[in-house]
Amino acid sequence: MSVLIETSLGDLVIDLYTDECPKTSLNFLKLCKIKYYNFSPFFNVQKDFMAQTGDPTGKGEQGESIYGILHGPSQRYFPAEINPKLKHKKRGMVSMAVAPDASLESGGVSGSQFFITLADDLDYLDGKYTLFGEVAEGFDVLDSINDAFCDEKGRPYRDIRIKHTVILDDPFPDPEGLQVPDQSPLPTKEQLESMRIADDENIEDMGDPEELEERAREREAKAHALTLEMIGDLPFAEVKPPENVLFVCKLNPLTRDEDLEMIFSRFGPIHSCEIIRDRITGESLSYAFVEFENKEDAEEAYFKMQSVLIDDRRIHVDFSQSVSKLHKDWISKRTGGNIQSMGGFDNLKKRTRYREGESSRGNDYDLVFDTDNKEKKRYKADDRSSRRDEDDRKYYRRDDRRDYDRRRDESRRRDDDSRTRGDDDRRRRDDNSKRRDDSRRRDDSRRRDDDRRRR
Repeated sequence: MSVLIETSLGDLVIDLYTDECPKTSLNFLKLCKIKYYNFSPFFNVQKDFMAQTGDPTGKGEQGESIYGILHGPSQRYFPAEINPKLKHKKRGMVSMAVAPDASLESGGVSGSQFFITLADDLDYLDGKYTLFGEVAEGFDVLDSINDAFCDEKGRPYRDIRIKHTVILDDPFPDPEGLQVPDQSPLPTKEQLESMRIADDENIEDMGDPEELEERAREREAKAHALTLEMIGDLPFAEVKPPENVLFVCKLNPLTRDEDLEMIFSRFGPIHSCEIIRDRITGESLSYAFVEFENKEDAEEAYFKMQSVLIDDRRIHVDFSQSVSKLHKDWISKRTGGNIQSMGGFDNLKKRTRYREGESSRGNDYDLVFDTDNKEKKRYKADDRSSRRDEDDRKYYRRDDRRDYDRRRDESRRRDDDSRTRGDDDRRRRDDNSKRRDDSRRRDDSRRRDDDRRRR
């Protein structure tokens, strides 16, 4: 005794109270069977209250029961089956809309319109409407209907319509004269004219091309950020670069960290200043990150240090777009501050194959030969192997230390040579300037002497 209703937002499965409301359940089942509700809109949606449909025209004033379709307009409506034991106690209760009629004992009549509750404990509806079923599956669809944007009358701006109905279980025989269509009928002209924004219409394609392109870029950037969060490259998708860190590039390879920090410290306290260097050679990559303690100091440095000459190089300053430091801090906090990592995660240890103190051989085996001598030989061999490994490690450490000292000496030698060449260049420039000044003074003196002689 259930029906599957396919809507433009998803599918709903409704279980019917056929024992408590047999006449209403029969009416609903047979209307679904003849596809009466196809293309019917939800014309009245009130948030956290109810969503009403069942009128194929969408006006909320029409619709008729299966009895009116079979026996004529005189039976367009039928008396409401209001059962006082059935309560609107939870979300997803399905009730027939009831029009008041004082001539009937029930106090009202029903046709084809019905509504679904969108909230719990709507007890003020009890005893007023025919509660004949409840939603068994599709509560996410109810959430989507509840969140729809509607006008002041409750009509959604984007159409929410019943596309198809499928009878899952029907205990009632078909009434005489019931004509079941072989396929779903096409929507009528009146139904097509009642459309607002179709459910498959993309309204985002309308508007300024530049705005559409910007929105598309924003969606793409969010998707990329979410992917980076999933693989662990970002702590979270909404992360933003810090506003107190400056990116400085086009540096002279000879510029040192402490020199750059001293230059930028005139704008305010600096938390860190780091020139990025090659991991192998240790040479500067000509860019650095300067982290201020205050955002205002970083902004002032950004405006005043643009294109400033440092060590004969005009630098370029911009705000950092890197979040690697934030990611490292997040990893450190998440793993307790242990910087040693393994397998992409901090604070992990390799699992040993055997527990400490556990050996592969021992008294657990009842062997016919003694293994003491073999065990002693194995331990000696292991000891010799471990000593060789230790000697090799010491040898490699000495080699690494020599390579490090050699690279350091070469770097210092290059720095000294560069400074010497710079001093020689400055002396030559000073000498040339002095010669030009002396020559200019001599020419002026000669010119004055010639003028005196002429006079």
